[in-house]
Formats: sequence, C-alpha cells, structure tokens
Amino acid sequence: MEGKGRINKLCMLKKMWSTCSRSSRFWCWTGVGVIVLAFVYLFFFANIFQTEYRSLAADAPEKFIPLPVFNRADYDARLLALAHLGVGPLSELSGPTPKSATSTATSTPTLWPVKTAYPDAGAILPFKRIVAYYGNFYSKGMGVLGEYPSDQMLDMLRNEVKVWSAADPTTPVVPAIQEIAVVAQASAGREGKYILRMPDEQIDHALELAHKINGIVILDVQVGKSTLEHELPMLDKYLAMPEVHLAIDPEFSMKFGDKPGTVIGTFDATDINYAVQHLATIVKENKLAPKILVVHRFTQAMVTNYEKIQTSPEVQIVMDMDGFGSKAKKFNTYKRVIYPEPVQFTGIKLFYKNDNNADGILSPAEVLKMLPTPIYIQYQ
Repeated sequence: MEGKGRINKLCMLKKMWSTCSRSSRFWCWTGVGVIVLAFVYLFFFANIFQTEYRSLAADAPEKFIPLPVFNRADYDARLLALAHLGVGPLSELSGPTPKSATSTATSTPTLWPVKTAYPDAGAILPFKRIVAYYGNFYSKGMGVLGEYPSDQMLDMLRNEVKVWSAADPTTPVVPAIQEIAVVAQASAGREGKYILRMPDEQIDHALELAHKINGIVILDVQVGKSTLEHELPMLDKYLAMPEVHLAIDPEFSMKFGDKPGTVIGTFDATDINYAVQHLATIVKENKLAPKILVVHRFTQAMVTNYEKIQTSPEVQIVMDMDGFGSKAKKFNTYKRVIYPEPVQFTGIKLFYKNDNNADGILSPAEVLKMLPTPIYIQYQ
C-alpha cells in the first residue's frame, strides 16, 4: 500500500507540473539553480577563507598566537647579572641619578643596570643574546655576509652560536643576519645623498638566510647626507615583519656636509628618539613584540646628548661598541665610551681580520667579563 501511495503522490506532482505555465516553470528552475549556486559559492569561499587564515597564521603567528607573559623577576635578575651584581630585585636599587643604581650589598654607586621602562611581552633582551653576522651581499670587504658563499657563512655563524651558548649556558643565543640596507658611498648619486639603497631582492635574501637558521634580520642604515626621517619609512614593509629589526650608524651621518668616509659622523639624541618612536609606532600598529634598535658607536662625539635618549616598552636600545684594534684598545674604548653613558643595553663588534691583525680577536670569555656584559655580539 505504501508503494501505491508514493506512486499516486508522484503522479499528482507530475500532473501539477504539466499544468504550470512555461513562465512558472522557468522561475521554478531559476530558483533551484540559485539555491545550488549559493551552496557551491559558500562552500568554495569558506575553503578559501580557511586556507588564507592558515596562511596568515603561518606567515605572521604573532597576530594569532598570544605573546608570552613578561617575566619581570627574570628580567631584573638578568640585568643585575649583566651589571655583575648579584643582589636583590632591580626595583629595590637606588642611586644618585635617574640612570644609576646602588648595590644593596655594598652601597657602592654604579651606572649599571640602567633604570628604563620595562619592555612589552615577547622582548628578546636580556633573555637571549644576539650573535650577528654583518655586511653586504654586494661587497666582500664590508663583512662576512658578502665575503663567503651563503652556505659557508651560515655554517660559520652556526658555529659561533654554539661557542657562545657554551660560554654562557644561562643565556640562549639568537643568530642574526645584519644586512647594510642603506650604504654610504663616496659618490653623490642621483639624489646627492651619497648613499646606495639595496634592492628588495637583497633584503629578501637576508630574510631567506635568517629563516634557515631560525634567526632574525637586522637592517643597518648609513644615512650619508640623507636623514633617518627620509630613509626609515622606505623600510617599513620590512620593519613591520616580526623578525626584522634596525641598526643605525652615526659614523656615516654627515650632518655638516662632509663626504662619507672623510670624517666620523654623528647622531644626536633627537635622531635616535625619532628611530625609537618610528619603530614603536610600527610595533603598536602591527601588534608586534618589541623591536631592537642597535646604535653603533666608538667615539664620544658620535652620539650627543645621550641622557636625552628616551626608552620605550616597544623598543630595546643597544649601544654597540663599533671599533677595531688591539684587545687593550677595545677594552679601553668600551670603558671610555660605552660604560659612562648608559642608555639600556650594550653590544660589541668583533672583527675577524682587523682585530686579528692586532693581538687576536676577543674570546667569548673575555667579552663576558666586560662591564656591563654585552648582550649583542656582532662579527664583521
């Protein structure tokens, strides 16, 4: 009986369909087609959205994965260790100036560690030490990046990372590719700024190499007769990437009209503060972990009004002792230029050739004894 009922229903539907006008049939089929297309559309674009989301999450995980919780106690302890102080929390230290501290054990004034704003979550320093390879892929004479084939250079960097990890097991090491993205030069160029900007393919190559070693990229800028205000915005698409940081070189900042290489240039605190604020804006807009700003220095006049440099939770400043010579000369320059003018963190550049032409390159053990201990190591 059930079968006969179904047949009767089908017959009724067929009869109703046959009595419909052509116009009604057309709109009926059109409605069915629209419904089918709607399902296909939703299914197709839902898959695309999921694929794009996964791709974005893979390319920029910081936008989808919460940053780690900031460990203030560990931060304080590491700053004290860099300053060769093994006493209570940094918050308990006090001193004669806003940027000095006093050991609660000896009451002896010391300039380090520096009291600055705590960084936002995800900060690299001082939880990790950066070991960077410096240079330009176009030049064999500007550093190791261009001096050796990429695979050989990466193997050398991996070895240095192992050496530093063994020398200080308490501080993990982050490898860095430090590419000179804006190079000061002797010729004026079309703009009369005495610089050469690297094409995107060179910076992309630096990123590719850094990814191979789970490292970061530091873009080095030599402004020549240009300015940071003019040059930095041109690098924004790279600085907005979580693994890209910045270095600026006062030596090649020709504020007084000289050609690069004829005199040692200079940056004022206002220049450095601009770089800090520019990076801070990028960090906020892109919800990134703090950026690192490296400032090269080997004379007093290369950085003026250091006490007016403003630190920020979004940017970690490293004053890098950039000078070659004998071990005694490097120790003396560090003590004379870096130690007495504290900003936040310190670094040192080691020259494979120029330092070895004196009495050998400083070993990790020797660098770790410096006060304060450099948290950023650069090889040229």
